[in-house]
Amino acid sequence: MSARITRDDVIHVATLARLALDDERIETFTGQLAAILEHAQDVEALDLADVPPTSHPYPLVNVLRPDVATATLSNEQALAAAPQAESGRFRVPTILGEAP
Repeated sequence: MSARITRDDVIHVATLARLALDDERIETFTGQLAAILEHAQDVEALDLADVPPTSHPYPLVNVLRPDVATATLSNEQALAAAPQAESGRFRVPTILGEAP
């Protein structure tokens, strides 16, 4: 991994991200990014030759429930709690000047 991250590196990344950072934040982020890169360097140094690649840490199989049709609300039950209903439908405010 390359040398420690510098203040200029943080300013460059902030410029690319279109972030306006004051001096205090630049110093804070310089330290934080340096710590992150040091951790990445520690991970990179691990011997993982005998570790098989995984997509998830636990051996999960489809954890979703079956898609089974069940009873639903009737139209009247669904509209019972609506602030406004009209002709068996929810009444909502007009948007973009469109006529109902």
